[in-house]
Amino acid sequence: MEDISNALNLGLIVVDAEGKVLLWNNWIAKYSNIKEANALNRPLEQAFSEPVSSAFLAALKNTLEYRLPVVLSTALHRTPLPLYSVFETTRQQARMYQSITITPIRSQLNEPCCLIQITDSSTSIKREKILRSHSELLKKEAITDSLTDICNRRFFDAHYEIAVADAKRQKHLLSVFMIDIDFFKPYNDYYGHIAGDHAIKQVADALKAQLSRATDIVARYGGEEFVLVMPHLPQQVAEQIAEKLRRAVFNLAIPHINSSPFHRVTISIGLCTGIPERDDNLLNKADAALYQAKQKGRNRYISLPLCESEEYLEQ
Repeated sequence: MEDISNALNLGLIVVDAEGKVLLWNNWIAKYSNIKEANALNRPLEQAFSEPVSSAFLAALKNTLEYRLPVVLSTALHRTPLPLYSVFETTRQQARMYQSITITPIRSQLNEPCCLIQITDSSTSIKREKILRSHSELLKKEAITDSLTDICNRRFFDAHYEIAVADAKRQKHLLSVFMIDIDFFKPYNDYYGHIAGDHAIKQVADALKAQLSRATDIVARYGGEEFVLVMPHLPQQVAEQIAEKLRRAVFNLAIPHINSSPFHRVTISIGLCTGIPERDDNLLNKADAALYQAKQKGRNRYISLPLCESEEYLEQ
């Protein structure tokens, strides 16, 4: 029986009703650096040279008292025992991840005992971390625009719906900025699509750099068009931000020979601020404001109120 227990590629410990060690196989001796002779007939928590987790000791006590098997969750109890994959005297390395099952048994003398089985779950834990990392990466890719590394249209649609619902429920202001790069098709035609992609990326970075709150998002709406959503801004503050956005892109000084009279890449901005009543009214009004900004010469913002009046502010 002893030869069998020592041949297994897992740890086996048997303790009696008082918690004293009756079996300590070679696997345990190897990964704890405690010889069998030094562990036998000692209380289990004293057999190790380092503390055993309180959760493990509580589980062992329950099994001894109530004679019910226990499986320690690897998600909650990853390193209950001081075991190391490669033992070093400095003990600076991390403990081995463990899966532990505690089972009530009886000895040859029909006395109550506990069998403790320990397996190395390090590989499965590492695989779980890799899978979680891949899952998070895929999730990020699903909501991020691959060219600009800002939010994509899919994320914006979902976020906008939530932001509008929240603004309607709490009766707070919501600002929507529709932004378009001026004369972008002539830019692409003259400088080429690679330069065009680079210009879009630079504009996206400039817009993103103006945001400072976790509640604000900027997304690529499509092509050379962007959209910003910012809650809790008075209209005057939203207009100041619109001007900051316009100036940030203007100051990039990206040459654009076909953009008269500025001869550099510029943006036009349509802004609408208000408490939404319908899901699309802010977005539609911001889009109408963007159209007016284009009609009035570009490189400017126009702010339309959410009401039906056509009054506007421009710069």
